[in-house]
Parts: sequence; structure tokens; C-alpha cells
Amino acid sequence: MGEQEYPIPARPHRVESLIERSRFITTLAHAPSAADARSFIAEIREEFPDATHNCWAYVAGPPGDSAAIGMSDAGEPHGTAGRPMLDVLIHSGIGEIAAVVSRYYGGTKLGTGGLVKAYGGGVQQALAALPTLQRVVRATIGVTTGYADVDALRRSVAEAEGLVISEEYGEDVLYQVAIPTRELERFTALITDRTAGRARVEPAG
Repeated sequence: MGEQEYPIPARPHRVESLIERSRFITTLAHAPSAADARSFIAEIREEFPDATHNCWAYVAGPPGDSAAIGMSDAGEPHGTAGRPMLDVLIHSGIGEIAAVVSRYYGGTKLGTGGLVKAYGGGVQQALAALPTLQRVVRATIGVTTGYADVDALRRSVAEAEGLVISEEYGEDVLYQVAIPTRELERFTALITDRTAGRARVEPAG
């Protein structure tokens, strides 16, 4: 499961709606762990300390995964806020995501069905315009080669969508690079071919 690639929030995103004079502010953010999700929830509570409710839900893992989830009605009637928010997140196809809906009560009660629709709908509305990026699983490896092969090494890293983490220049050149796991085999073949087998590739650490 840890080797999956899937969409995650690219940055925090917020929408607002007004329902029967109640103001609903929905904020989404990236939450790769339960601790990250709870930190984000605490930030929103600090931002809207005077909100009538700050209801929340999160899926801190792959899309639909229930291993690291959480939710809270935050004072709303049981099952009217956190659960509908979580249901929307679980079925969104987006992973590592947290949502907080801050409500300012407008004086008109919405009823159980109205609350479920308002909280779940707020998350749906925010998801519709959420900027995402692809979570890429990378493996960190060390590549040792000669100075004459540095250009070939850097070119191979770029072609394999890798990232250079560190460079050491001594008797030989040692690069630590992070390569997407799906590109590891191709990267190894590229660098071996381009250096005529002079490059040594091994797991870092």
C-alpha cells in the first residue's frame, strides 16, 4: 500500500457558503499523517476561535484507506457533520487529506438532514476546485562514478524524473539521488549503459 501513487492536495484550499444565514467555511489541506491532520485542525481552530463549530475529518493515507482516519461533530448533533465529511473524503479518490468546516450559526436551525447536506456539501464543493499533485514514491540510492561520467549521471537522473539530494567530489564522484520507484530499473539501465558499466549503484544508507 505504501508504494501507491495517487493524487494529494497541492496546497490548502478554501470555499465559503451561506445556508439559511449560517456561514460555512470549508478548508482542505494535505495531511500525510494523523499528526499532520490534527496540527492542521488546531490551526483552523486558532484562525476561527469564535466559530460556533469547527467540525473536521481526515484520511491520512491512500484514497479510501481507513487505517488512519478521524472525524468530529464538534458539538453538532451526532452524525451530522464529521461522518458526512469523512464519507465524502473517503470516496473522493484523493489521499492524505484533511477537512475542517467552520460554522457561524445564523439563527435558523437546519435540522439533521440539512446539517448533513451542509457539511458534506461544503467538502464536495471544496474538492471540486482543489488543486492536486501526484504523490510520487521515491527510493534513495547512491551512485559512485568517475568525473568524466558526471554529465551522463545528471542526464540520467533528469530523464528518470529523479532528484539530486547530495554530491560529494573526492577520488570519485558520489551522488545521492531520489528516483521514483517505477523508474529505478530504467535509471539503472541508463546509467550503466552511459558509463559503460563504470557507475556503481547501491541503496543509500
